[in-house]
Amino acid sequence: MNLEAIQSALQEARIDGWLFYDHHHRDPLAYRILGLSDSLHISRRWFYLIPARGEPKKLVHRIEQGRLDSLPGTKAAYSTWQELEAQLAAILQGSTRLAMQYSPRNAIMYVSLVDAGTVEVLREMGKEIVSSADLVSHFEAVLSEEQMSSHYAAQRALDAILAEGFREIGHRIDNGGTNEFAMVAWLQEAMRREDLVWDNGPNVSVNRNSSDSHYEPTAEHSQPIMPGDFVLIDIWARKNLPGTVFYDITWTGVVGREPTAREREVFETVAAARDAAIQAVEQAFASGHAIAGWQADDAARNIIRAAGFGEYFTHRTGHNIATEIHGSGAHLDNFETHDERLVLPNTCFSVEPGIYLPEFGVRSEVDMMTRPGEAKVTGRVQRELVRI
Repeated sequence: MNLEAIQSALQEARIDGWLFYDHHHRDPLAYRILGLSDSLHISRRWFYLIPARGEPKKLVHRIEQGRLDSLPGTKAAYSTWQELEAQLAAILQGSTRLAMQYSPRNAIMYVSLVDAGTVEVLREMGKEIVSSADLVSHFEAVLSEEQMSSHYAAQRALDAILAEGFREIGHRIDNGGTNEFAMVAWLQEAMRREDLVWDNGPNVSVNRNSSDSHYEPTAEHSQPIMPGDFVLIDIWARKNLPGTVFYDITWTGVVGREPTAREREVFETVAAARDAAIQAVEQAFASGHAIAGWQADDAARNIIRAAGFGEYFTHRTGHNIATEIHGSGAHLDNFETHDERLVLPNTCFSVEPGIYLPEFGVRSEVDMMTRPGEAKVTGRVQRELVRI
């Protein structure tokens, strides 16, 4: 935990304190930000207040008094619920505006981890509870130089694997055929050779399966890939080292033919939407203007709506990327959520609009990395459908 950095962020945001609370490991963000072991046995409620200025304060149950001993600050203990509320009021004296893992109306559910009852108790004490969403982004999503380098290492490996994967599909079709699941297995083996790790996937889908944005072929349920087919590949991984950052991309192509006019129209619309979101972020960082996740989503979604495909763009434009494929920073989203979190410098995220028609679906996914005054795409950008 970087106490000095947290207190500096609280002062800048004009928040009196950041109140962490947990019971039975309901809030994994708290453990990561505070540097607590996720193996701690927690059967009773604890609170930890980091004030904007001054010494932190702990509140723990008497039978679990040592649970926060690794953290700096004074300690109070309770046994009964009445004593808990009295001690909580005491440690919060002088602090009115408090950040917690809370989101008004659960708008950003990724950070909305404190239960409503606890918020009610604090409001009865006269406290104003505000969202810690931007604070969480600052301490969870901002990457070190080493982490940013690890993203580019994964990018170089995956870009090469994907290009070879499309060639492998063509080779196999010319020599007996292949299917979605067989190509998933080929991509997985290629990633293992590059010492990459991932959670599930990748996804290889043909024709109408490409319209299911989270389709997963299996050995039992897999479509053959044949001449004339439309193919989508979504692939993501990170280097097999602690603290490394994911790279996540999606490309599409056609097998043994030129694209139809409809396929070209859909792809070009998706690519224009992708580029509109990229440009919105690039311009914001170049000019020093703040940009929230919802604004970048709007930039892409407006293009697709204007082209008449709005009903077929069924997910957010992008997600934060860090040591988890879906990280804790701002998502490019004004569709599934209204994400007001700011896109911060030294963060990474995907840009991946899509149009999913009944017969085929197109998604074009790139990743972006931000720096102070600059934002840029980190890998290759698909400009036309792949000819397999």
